[in-house]
Amino acid sequence: MSTHARPLADRLAAAGDDDLTRLFAARGVRADPGWHDFFDAAEALLDPSSLAKALPRLTSDEAAALLRADGTGDAGDQREALDALALLTADGSTWPELATALEGRPAPAPLDASAPHPSDPAASAHAAERAFTTVAVLADLLMITRDAPFSLLAGGTVSAAEKRQLAEAGIAVDLVDALVSIAVDAKLATAAERRLRVTADGDGWLRSSASDRWTRLATSFRDVLPRGVRTPSGGWIATDAWIDAHPWDPAWPDRSRALRETARLLGLVAGDGSEPAWATPLREGAPADTSALSVLLPAEVDRIFLQNDLTAIAPGPLAPALDVRLRTIAARESAAQASSYRFTAESIAHAFVVGESEQGILDFLGGISLTGIPQPLAYLIAQTAQRHGLVRVSTDDETGRTRIESDDRHLIDAMAVDQSLRPLGLTAHVASLTTKVGRDTVYWALTDARYPATLIGADGAPLIGDRHPPRTASAPATATVDYAPLIARLRSRQGPDADAAWLDRELEAAVRARAVVRVTVGMPDGSTRDLLLEATGLGGGRLRGRDRAADVERTLPVSSIRSATIVAP
Repeated sequence: MSTHARPLADRLAAAGDDDLTRLFAARGVRADPGWHDFFDAAEALLDPSSLAKALPRLTSDEAAALLRADGTGDAGDQREALDALALLTADGSTWPELATALEGRPAPAPLDASAPHPSDPAASAHAAERAFTTVAVLADLLMITRDAPFSLLAGGTVSAAEKRQLAEAGIAVDLVDALVSIAVDAKLATAAERRLRVTADGDGWLRSSASDRWTRLATSFRDVLPRGVRTPSGGWIATDAWIDAHPWDPAWPDRSRALRETARLLGLVAGDGSEPAWATPLREGAPADTSALSVLLPAEVDRIFLQNDLTAIAPGPLAPALDVRLRTIAARESAAQASSYRFTAESIAHAFVVGESEQGILDFLGGISLTGIPQPLAYLIAQTAQRHGLVRVSTDDETGRTRIESDDRHLIDAMAVDQSLRPLGLTAHVASLTTKVGRDTVYWALTDARYPATLIGADGAPLIGDRHPPRTASAPATATVDYAPLIARLRSRQGPDADAAWLDRELEAAVRARAVVRVTVGMPDGSTRDLLLEATGLGGGRLRGRDRAADVERTLPVSSIRSATIVAP
């Protein structure tokens, strides 16, 4: 038992609930550590293993101040931060239990406080191109995720198999994990049920301009940077100094390199380490200013060329809102300064599934086309519209079963014998098919099998099918830890006589360890007497032990013991 747990327990008991919550979160305390009172909490926080886990969390300034306090008792301007981590005693020195944990810890190198060198025009142009590419590729990743969320490994990274599929879609394998991290940090995507899903914010982000897209990503990146690289103004220190920001964290060098690479991908640092003009306000903690970046980005276009071969050509980066809608109607074949799209029966059928109509498609394409709507494309849209809705999927009000109906008897017969639909357990019923499987599952199974299915609501009106609706972004992992029950439990055990409670703990620990304990006993005449006992038992309000000096067994009333100190285990 730590001899310094008592003063720390008193400090914890006197602290407010908010201060305790911040302390427990900063020290990585579980929500249910099994502590009974503040004495348990103090002992756990002073345990060498707990202290060793706390040290890697320290910033460079905090680590240097802790070493200074260990020798002089003066932590300087970091006193408050170290106090908040329960690493200092009341007089500002370190706990003796920290001595072992601090052994061999190197003194942190001073961080470079100088501002980064401004980028020259060539470096700025390259950084802008990199930022534009990252934003565009991330948009492609979210578009793919929106239609077909892909699975994540336990650590939140993407599996090799999924990366190969993304590579076929034109996304570089080595960028996938970084892009997923950027999207999650910006709350554009979230990990739900071990799958990456687009959030409502992500769906809106896809339709915003390139500069607005970049602003969201860069600001979010700054907001989630670790403490060690943040400045009091809310910005960050020079990226060259990031590697020294958490000197006692063995995992920090790799993480700092990953963060710096993310900064490079977002165009916040140029390839030569210099700083583009648009990164400066963010580094200083100010709102983003994209004026210098915007002049270097390719101009967006709002018109396309529709061709007789059922393709569309955008003569430049298509405005995001137009691009998102066009890609619900056509499959994009290539992405560059000039992108190409191809219309197929499947792509147009997909547009009807997500709520488009024949007239809506024609009006949209006619409004952005510089060449009108070619006859082959108009025919394909009309033909697909005629087939859409031939198969109706609804719920039978009487039986609760899913019903599949169609005016085309051949389609009913085809579905009844389709081997890909066998898991649905379809049965014939009065010129229709029924199943116990849910309506939405049946609808998407038919859609995947390329049947022109439509969802029908209880009122008989068609419904819009959204297979993967936007999700709400998950809260950060640290925010999910609720310390309120723990704090309430600790306070409920906070009795009025802390001295007596602490004495009982000391005596119990001495008996468990068969330790030699020095006790101060109050005598009837008001004097006190010190005894050196080898503690052997505690019960019925009495302490039993062998008196080392007199070599006799003694039994002392606990109520007469004024203090107890373990001399030797």
